[in-house]
This record gives sequence, C-alpha cells and structure tokens, in this order.
Amino acid sequence: MKYSIVIAAALSALALSACDRTPVVVPSAAPAAVLVPVPGPAGPQGATGAPAEQGATGATGATGAMGATGSTGMMGEKGKTGTDTVVVVPVPSR
Repeated sequence: MKYSIVIAAALSALALSACDRTPVVVPSAAPAAVLVPVPGPAGPQGATGAPAEQGATGATGATGAMGATGSTGMMGEKGKTGTDTVVVVPVPSR
C-alpha cells in the first residue's frame, strides 16, 4: 500500500505533464511569386471577308422501299328489302 500512492502520484504527474506540451511549428518558406500574363485591351475589328462560292449540288438519293399494304375496310350493312319496285325495260332500238 505504501508504494501504490507513490506510483499513482508519479503516473498522474506524467499524465498531466504530457498535456502541457506545445506543438512545435516550423514556418514554411514563402511561396515564389508566379507571373501570369494578363491580356491587354481588344483591338479594332477586322475587315469583312469575301463571299464564298456556292457549292455543287448533291447527287439524287435512292428510291425508298415499298410501303405496307393497307388493312381491309369495314363490312357494309345489309340492304333493306324493297316494297313496290318497278323495273322498266327499254325497247331495243333498230
């Protein structure tokens, strides 16, 4: 028991002294200055260019493929029966 108090005091002294250390900061060298070219003011506008010649006409394209056949139409309604139908037969001409 007489050594435990001495060991506890020594450990606490070491633990507290470790917290007080200040980090060592090494100053870095100053960065070298880099010269960057800056563009100057814009110059005057140039003259208008000459008009271009018209190009040649292209070749005619190939004929397209045949289209698909259409669908069959709808069926018509059945006709109504007549009631008083008169058929006139023309006279044959001579």
